Amino acid sequence: MKKLIYSLSLSTVVLASVLFTASCIREDVSGNSPQANFESLWQIIDRQYCFLDYKQEAYGLDWNEVHTRYAQRITPSMSYENLFEVLSDMVNELKDGHVNLSSAIGTSQYREWFDSYPRNFSDSIQSNYLKKDYVNSSGLTYQILENNIGYIYCKSFSNGIGDGNLDQTLHRLAICDGLIIDVRNNGGGNLTTAQKLASRFTETKTLVGYMCHKTGPGHQDFSQPKAVYIEPSNGIRWQKKTIVLTNRRSYSATNDFVNSMKQFPGVTILGDKTGGGSGLPFSSEIPNGWSIRFSASPMFDPDMQQLEFGIEPDIKVDMSSKDMQQGKDSMIEAACQILKQKD
Repeated sequence: MKKLIYSLSLSTVVLASVLFTASCIREDVSGNSPQANFESLWQIIDRQYCFLDYKQEAYGLDWNEVHTRYAQRITPSMSYENLFEVLSDMVNELKDGHVNLSSAIGTSQYREWFDSYPRNFSDSIQSNYLKKDYVNSSGLTYQILENNIGYIYCKSFSNGIGDGNLDQTLHRLAICDGLIIDVRNNGGGNLTTAQKLASRFTETKTLVGYMCHKTGPGHQDFSQPKAVYIEPSNGIRWQKKTIVLTNRRSYSATNDFVNSMKQFPGVTILGDKTGGGSGLPFSSEIPNGWSIRFSASPMFDPDMQQLEFGIEPDIKVDMSSKDMQQGKDSMIEAACQILKQKD
């Protein structure tokens, strides 16, 4: 029996639920042949990946057809390098940035979820707004812009954000007429950190979505949806207008953050569609020791709509080449203009 390893990259909140009777959903595969490793990987995804039916509906994914097609590329004498290439191609059929096959050769990654879209971010242009007197506080970079709009850049949710740091940041920005929270190029991290930041922008306990857990090997074997709420923080809470800036590299826990913020009054999402990546990750292993990380717990918005393929902004704005040539960020400029408007 191969050991199942739970991924802690987002949150341990679902550990007990997703470790469901692991011995019942994965048969031991004897040997270490290319065929055995192929069958093991395909079977793990077939029994435990949480989006197979949804992706069949969304873009026609047929996991049985994938098996037939890729089995033809497996040969008894193929090298590990060739096997890794074939298996990486196979899992990339899932179009999921959370699905990664890891080995000593390398780690597979599906990149089309952001490579096929405009970048919509430039750190060199961002520096024109941050200037030289910006403040870094517990993973947040903030500045008061010249038009008295507060600007917070959150690059990652991988590290914790202290309550004291949040209190200090929001206290410093209290004089501002509105606030921009920029989560462009934030690839995610810890779900609880994202929720902690979101809790500073609501005055009431708010339903932000639902989560399910895989309960068996069937494609539709899931627990009943469990409601997810954001409760207001006991610390300083922001009560003025807020705009969240997003692009396609706003992914994973950041996708969840954007969904939460979208449910709050006074918050507007501006920019490009987020990258998605809503499924909480889980890890397993194939006979040769390579590990496979994949999505095992789907997440939904309050209307039970899947978040896997991203969240549309309330206001669609791309960075224009004309603005960029002038050292301007089209999204920041649009956000400032909206926030300065009188109700």
